[in-house]
Amino acid sequence: MLKLSDFDYNLPKELIAKYPVEPRDECRLMILDKEKKVIEHKIFKEIKNYLEKGDLLVLNDTKVIPARLIGYKKTGAKIEIFLLRPVEENIWEALIKNIKRLKEGQEVIISEDFHIKLLEKHEEGKATVELIGKNIKELIQKYGHIPLPPYIEREDEEKDKSLYQTVFAKREGAVASPTAGLHFTERLLEELENKGVKKSFITLHVGLGTFRPIKVEDITKHKMHEEYYHIPEETLESIEETKKRKKRVIAVGTTVVRALETYAQTLKPEGFSDIFIYPPYKFKIVDALITNFHLPKSTLLLLVSAFAGRDFILKAYTEAIEKRYRFFSYGDAMFIK
Repeated sequence: MLKLSDFDYNLPKELIAKYPVEPRDECRLMILDKEKKVIEHKIFKEIKNYLEKGDLLVLNDTKVIPARLIGYKKTGAKIEIFLLRPVEENIWEALIKNIKRLKEGQEVIISEDFHIKLLEKHEEGKATVELIGKNIKELIQKYGHIPLPPYIEREDEEKDKSLYQTVFAKREGAVASPTAGLHFTERLLEELENKGVKKSFITLHVGLGTFRPIKVEDITKHKMHEEYYHIPEETLESIEETKKRKKRVIAVGTTVVRALETYAQTLKPEGFSDIFIYPPYKFKIVDALITNFHLPKSTLLLLVSAFAGRDFILKAYTEAIEKRYRFFSYGDAMFIK
């Protein structure tokens, strides 16, 4: 039986990136050949030397919303609300810090023109809330904060509104960035297109499911939270064409892997994915993967271990630490081929 402790490693805190490298494509890139078990060290923009004409890059075009809202009770007590996803118009699923301080029916004041009412409490700090105000979308944009992951250990800044967003972000709905896509610049995408590398898009609104820690030692008992995904017809056609030509389908990020592999299992191009990928897993669509360096004992580390082998991944992580790679959302990248 695979245990959670089999996917642990020690990371020096100073290797957690607080800001991304600029320009984006100047970050470091570790190349992993999963068949030959060979590791190379490059710069991200050099990825074009490893992609071939006819290869298909599949990118996640989700857009991060400023989901963190800070408000106050009428008594002045501070309450932080983290929007997760809309349930219906102006009704959202949310996480509330200090939820014990609130009663159902109570309101949190974000500003004079924007209030949030707690409708129902659920387990683990989750709640159903009503957003009250005129043009809710605009109010979220005006008062919301970019939800940087807690391990970055700093408050969000104005520049995070663009730094924590991919250059191809289009469809609003994520509460975390599909971070493997952060390394691409418009220029690099253009160069890849000129080389004959094709690109297609899926949407998976990254939610808490991706980042929620595994709390059980027996990983098979972990349950993923659902995340909405949509795979357009033209993307499915491009994938089929790529496979016919014996070229590679390259997922940019674990979110893309999860959307495509959910489709492979269910044949549903749209829905909610709660797929949990861990070794041993036979990948049905994805041939290569661009990804970041993931947290110890995380569902994402298990996914890349399923893709390249646990021992090889942990060896690569050890080497990345020795060579002072930068880790997590704003960190460096890895290409597993």
